[in-house]
Amino acid sequence: MPAITLDERTALVLIDLQNGILGLPTVHPADAVLKNGATLAEAFRAKGLPVVRVRVAWSPDGGDLPVSRSATPGLTQAPPAAFSEFPDELGPLGDDIVITKRHWGAFTGTELDLQLRRRGVTQIVLAGISSSIGVESTARSAFELSYHLTVVEDATTDTDAASHEHSFGKIFPRIAELATTDEVVELLGR
Repeated sequence: MPAITLDERTALVLIDLQNGILGLPTVHPADAVLKNGATLAEAFRAKGLPVVRVRVAWSPDGGDLPVSRSATPGLTQAPPAAFSEFPDELGPLGDDIVITKRHWGAFTGTELDLQLRRRGVTQIVLAGISSSIGVESTARSAFELSYHLTVVEDATTDTDAASHEHSFGKIFPRIAELATTDEVVELLGR
């Protein structure tokens, strides 16, 4: 794996590391992904760099659920509020930026781009669940918006092994650098 680079103004963006998603069966254990996400968040905070927690949530009446005709229908009602709560392992909210999304990608219909650009961010370190849905959708948008991008392999997982492998084998290498938690933490420490 080639060496990675971190820009001076890099932000960590954690996708859907929330109670309802962490409870799903995943390819790699969700508790290990959460632990690595928390390690990254702590390292970014220590350097005074932005940490963005992205969660997916909808209004209690379900009026803002995504609507589409598809072979595999999505949700028909909003999950309970506890579904979108962040686990204690991510640490106190503090200065973390919270983005609530209602679709797969964290840029669609949110102020994520605005929040990053106002802070002078030029690169995103991305991790979370699920590789082929929320993480990949966010990565594609970040690439299209001209952010440099690093996806953290051991802090990202999926509910489907083939989808996870496709994201990391075919999509991410074309739009991002790939790294481990340790590699990112080591670079931040320099």
